Amino acid sequence: MGVYLATIQQPIQQPIQQPRSTVGRALRLGWGALWLWLTIAGTAAAETQTPPWLTVIRDTPYVFSAGLYNNLSTIRRWVLLEQSYCEVPERHILFDQRGNFLTWFDNAATVDLNQDRLNTVRAQLFDGQRVHRWIGGSHLEIGYPFALGCDQPHVELASALDRLLGTQPQDRVWGTWDSMVAGSKEQPIPLVDLVQLVFDDKAKRQAYIASKEVLTALLGQIIIESGAQKRSFSNAQAVGLMQLRPEVLADCEIASRFHLHRMAQVDCVVRLYQQNDRNLRPVFDARFGALAREKRERLYSLLLVQAYHSGIGRMLQMLGDDRVGQASRAMAADAERYSAEDLAVGMIFHNMGRIDLGLASLYYLIDVTIASDLVCAARPEVCPGP
Repeated sequence: MGVYLATIQQPIQQPIQQPRSTVGRALRLGWGALWLWLTIAGTAAAETQTPPWLTVIRDTPYVFSAGLYNNLSTIRRWVLLEQSYCEVPERHILFDQRGNFLTWFDNAATVDLNQDRLNTVRAQLFDGQRVHRWIGGSHLEIGYPFALGCDQPHVELASALDRLLGTQPQDRVWGTWDSMVAGSKEQPIPLVDLVQLVFDDKAKRQAYIASKEVLTALLGQIIIESGAQKRSFSNAQAVGLMQLRPEVLADCEIASRFHLHRMAQVDCVVRLYQQNDRNLRPVFDARFGALAREKRERLYSLLLVQAYHSGIGRMLQMLGDDRVGQASRAMAADAERYSAEDLAVGMIFHNMGRIDLGLASLYYLIDVTIASDLVCAARPEVCPGP
């Protein structure tokens, strides 16, 4: 997921560093080893002193997650789409633990001056009783209120959407894979149609019953993971449309010469989604099975997206019975208060600083949803109906 991670780096404060840990890690280590690794990591984290900014997270009531998704998605849209206060890239915006926008400021001339200005604004917000506390940040430490830089040079959602939709003739594609034929050299098709063809065909062959929400989420992931570009590479050796590592593609029985093949990438992703589904569905139903069907399936599709990004082991922990699962238990008991999106984002928010979850995890799910919404606005037939 190297292309995406490059988009979320903040010039002043960095999110918690989190290793790439998708199902590929589980496939390599085995589930027992993965659980052991997670247990050791969780114990080590508990033995270290809690950074000041995490006290804000720990002190935030679960009920504050009501409306959290709408608030955070609003400011992420400003950043990703260069809207509102982020029409001027050389700015920072600040927000509180409920995702409420607080203020903005124009960047200073240097990173150090920018950091000083950010902490000054934080103190001013506290003095003006806009927030209940402020925490100074640095190049290495996250402060509070939280901040986002508007300048995201790696983000080009409009161009990525055009590539996915085949807006320009040169962006249309064709290919063959495993007896599937998508378009032709004479009549290439939009990438979105190729993805849907492969997803539907492979899901049917594998008897994988996936809701339309899952396909919609996948289309958003392609935009966020690679910008819908075939030749996309990360520093972690992840490649292609879905930024899959070579060992994951090998587990999917994809020969190395086909690692960048678009249809092969989607083939592998369907297998990973199906494997995640087998492990996630029983635990999810135990926690959220009482939700109304539409809300339940919307939430489930979001958690599948997060499982792809953060790893199925972490997702199972967030739905479990220990401390990490406390947020899901509390919100499930009062589920009518929250939207499906609030539930998904709230589970991550309240576990930041645990099991290697950080701001990157929080933003990923929101950004994929924003990208999916753009796809649905342009091609509503590929998305769930009202």
